[in-house]
Amino acid sequence: MVGFPLLYQMLKPLTFLIAGVWLANGLFANVLNLVPRHTEIVAGILGSEYARPLTIIIGLSEIIMGLWILAGGYRKETAITQIAIILTMNTLEGLLVPELLLWGYLNPLFAALFCGLVYWNGCYIEGTRS
Repeated sequence: MVGFPLLYQMLKPLTFLIAGVWLANGLFANVLNLVPRHTEIVAGILGSEYARPLTIIIGLSEIIMGLWILAGGYRKETAITQIAIILTMNTLEGLLVPELLLWGYLNPLFAALFCGLVYWNGCYIEGTRS
């Protein structure tokens, strides 16, 4: 990558960091239920009857997303998919269960920062496009 050697060196750790967020959130917070608030959020949005199984499905989906990121293909499409999921999820949570959000009304700020990081990692850096 001509002209951006430092950016290129940062790309791999950044990819691992982003994938790690999806993997850890999916496995620890959702599948293993170490953060019960996630199940409460699902119950608040979709109802409590199937909240736990749906939270597990969401967690497994997040694990798959993390593995997809680590696979490294289709970087731009992967980034766009992540951004769409993050923005949709945060919009629903912010409108329907804002009292359950970790950072309350600051959640959109952190979501936007994470989306920016995902965009930069997947779409912006020259020579890394799929």
